[in-house]
Amino acid sequence: MTLAERLAQAMARIPVADLLTGDGDILPETAATPTAAAVLVPVTDRTEPGLVLTQRTEHLRNHAGQIAFPGGRADPGDVDLVATALREAEEEIGLSPHAVTVVGLADRYRTVTGFEVTPVLGVIPPDLTLYPSEAEVANLFEVPLAYVLDPAHHRRVSAPWRGQTRHFYEILWNDRRIWGATAAMIVNLSRRLQWAA
Repeated sequence: MTLAERLAQAMARIPVADLLTGDGDILPETAATPTAAAVLVPVTDRTEPGLVLTQRTEHLRNHAGQIAFPGGRADPGDVDLVATALREAEEEIGLSPHAVTVVGLADRYRTVTGFEVTPVLGVIPPDLTLYPSEAEVANLFEVPLAYVLDPAHHRRVSAPWRGQTRHFYEILWNDRRIWGATAAMIVNLSRRLQWAA
């Protein structure tokens, strides 16, 4: 069975715990209709699979400097959210859509910045040469999938935010801090997959 087939089979299972739907503890009930967006969750096809992540540049308007999946808002020309994720991954890290075996859509997550993000799970060949966009991506790196999916590494923390207390997840790996929406989507994948990489 291929890695993509194993992931697809695992995605069909019922989650072991409740899924995170968004930054609900700080979203006003009157919040406007969210903007549709999608990210690619690129899993490298290795004996021990990895997960490719980016660190955003410091000058971006949204989520500057944060660790994220490649992705962004849906464009009118995108036929669906898979197309959005693949287009954004090509723009941000030079990943050809033809190199991605799309496994399927994961669980949507609504951010405090007004996006409803659909993660698109995909498998990519190992050791591809990727080209980060200087305008958006400060650097990219790969983390072991088994490490980030392990609930032992999912820490729920809190911090003040605009006069409120914001609760969110973070995952620490080496000198990297994965937090916020990206960490929440990884937590959801962990709960959905129930799968040891």
